[in-house]
Amino acid sequence: MDYHRLCESDYRFLSLIWEHEPVNSTELVRLCAEEFGWKKSTTYTMVKKLSEKGLIVNENATVRALVPREEIQRKESRVFVEQTFSGSLPGFLVSFYGGKRISDAEAEELKRLIDGMKEK
Repeated sequence: MDYHRLCESDYRFLSLIWEHEPVNSTELVRLCAEEFGWKKSTTYTMVKKLSEKGLIVNENATVRALVPREEIQRKESRVFVEQTFSGSLPGFLVSFYGGKRISDAEAEELKRLIDGMKEK
């Protein structure tokens, strides 16, 4: 798998972009100062870093994501389950729920999702 996981600061920065895109770079600096306490240089370093990774683009001082949130979440989730639970989705679910009970509605929703993903 050639996908490299994002560190927490990368994901938080991307989340801010997803919430406000397209966002003017000056506004992005202001948002990062408010949300993360970052200086202007830190924000511009992150813009450069994520641009080089092909995750965002900065055109005419306007920043936008090139990858949808759902795609990153899907990749991050798969890598996590693969690395932490040897790819076992049941193992992940057992650990995630930690002995808690789920409602009938949650059980039905999980069944519906699983049925929709079964191999034909």
